[in-house]
Amino acid sequence: MQTKLILIDGNAILHRAFHALPSNLKSKRGEPVNAVYGFVAILINLVTAQNPTHIAVCFDTPVETLRKAQYVGYQATRPRLQSDLSSQFELTYKVLKAMNIPIYKKERYEADDCIGTIVHQCVGLVDEVVIVTGDRDILQLVNDKNKVQVYMPVQGINKAKLYNEKEVFDRMGVKASQIIDYKGLAGDSSDNYPGVPGIGPGTATKLLRQYKTLEDIYKDISNIPEKISKKLALGAESAVMSKNLATIMVDVPITFNLEDSGKWSLNSQKVLDEFAEIGFKTLTARVKQLPLI
Repeated sequence: MQTKLILIDGNAILHRAFHALPSNLKSKRGEPVNAVYGFVAILINLVTAQNPTHIAVCFDTPVETLRKAQYVGYQATRPRLQSDLSSQFELTYKVLKAMNIPIYKKERYEADDCIGTIVHQCVGLVDEVVIVTGDRDILQLVNDKNKVQVYMPVQGINKAKLYNEKEVFDRMGVKASQIIDYKGLAGDSSDNYPGVPGIGPGTATKLLRQYKTLEDIYKDISNIPEKISKKLALGAESAVMSKNLATIMVDVPITFNLEDSGKWSLNSQKVLDEFAEIGFKTLTARVKQLPLI
């Protein structure tokens, strides 16, 4: 049997669901549940479209990350987590437990790093991995040889796009393996790391099409036009730091259990009971239509 593992970036998908659905969606107890509702709806869509054999979800933790310790400005411009969203995490964990879907998280690391580590540990163990996220940084993990793709919502919670290496290149202008070099040069406004001041996306792309990596660019800096080489020289330290910040870790101290991730069910009695307690009538009807797993 072909094995397909779905790895979900829990934080990214909850954020997307929260902003895509009306905030007045409440549970029987009057608690906001729009993010949980959207998360489950996306999960149902995934199971229907991708037919996974295994599923796991990764989350951030509230503890300061290693990246924040490395660079105090990391993600400094991001707004604080809204209380109506933060209150929905525990309910999401409860729903995932009812579905028998394992959760992975580790203090000081991000969900991206847990995903990267699991992908690294699964090479040779599964036939295919599909990562589900709204975060473009994870596109660096796309690898046709190892059959690792990214499934990224592009509109609301119902429309998504599957990225292989060609799709990544078409969107980013560089190869998946070069995304960290691209971020080292051009920076990232969403995560607030600087890259090389004065080097924009166009110049970064042009340099990486001529040279393979950030390191190769600096090795040949004397042959790069002075207008650009001066900026590169002045921003060398920033470039290295930015590339490090952009690099997803694959050595988080977690151990992925493939067997556990294959025991999921979206329509068990536990799930139906949980939905009844929350008041998810439409989702109950949807999961009842799924094949029993």
